[in-house]
Amino acid sequence: MTRPSGHLLVTGFGPFPGMAVNPSAVLARRVADHPRLTAVRPRLLVLRTAYESIETELVPALDERPAAVLMFGVASRAKRVRVETRAINRANRLYPDASGRVSSILALERGGPAQRRGAVAATILVRLRSRGIDAGLSRDAGRYLCNASYFRALREDCPVLFLHIPPFRREALPRGPRMDRLVEVAVDVAILMMSRGRAT
Repeated sequence: MTRPSGHLLVTGFGPFPGMAVNPSAVLARRVADHPRLTAVRPRLLVLRTAYESIETELVPALDERPAAVLMFGVASRAKRVRVETRAINRANRLYPDASGRVSSILALERGGPAQRRGAVAATILVRLRSRGIDAGLSRDAGRYLCNASYFRALREDCPVLFLHIPPFRREALPRGPRMDRLVEVAVDVAILMMSRGRAT
C-alpha cells in the first residue's frame, strides 16, 4: 500500500528530573523551524516525559500519517550522537517518569514483537560522519520513554529514526557552535528521510 506524501514529524522530549532544559526539545524545535524544511511541512512534537504521552500525544501525531519521523532524545552519559538501530518491547518498572508514574506493564505492546528495527540507521550514520558529526550505532535505546516512543513509531510504514544526543551545557542552548552544526546536519538527515518516505 502506498503511503500518501505527507509531512515530516520531528519529536523531542520535555524536561525531566535532573534536566530542567532538555536539549532534545531545543534541537527538535530548531530543526522543525529551519527554512530549508519549509517545503516538507514539518510538524514539531515535544513529548512530555511521561508514559501516557505516547498514547495521548505521539499516537495522534502518527495517525496523521507523516512521510517520515525524526526523533531526538538525550542520553545523559553519551559522549557522541547515538543512532539507535532498534527498540525493544520492554518498559522500565524501576524508574518513574516525570509525572512520578512507574510503568504498570513490562511489555510495551502485548503480543507485539520482541523488538523493532530502524531501517535507515546505517545510511544515516554514514551521512552524520561524512558531515563531521561524531556518531555511532547503538542497539540499546534504554528502557525509558525514548525506547518506548521509538518502539511505537517503528510500527509506521515510513522511515523512522531515533537519535540520542549528548547533554549540552545550559549556556550552549539554544545556540552554540556544536548545536548549530548538529541542527544543520539533522536538517540534511530529515531531507534524506523525506525523499525516502515519499518514494515508498
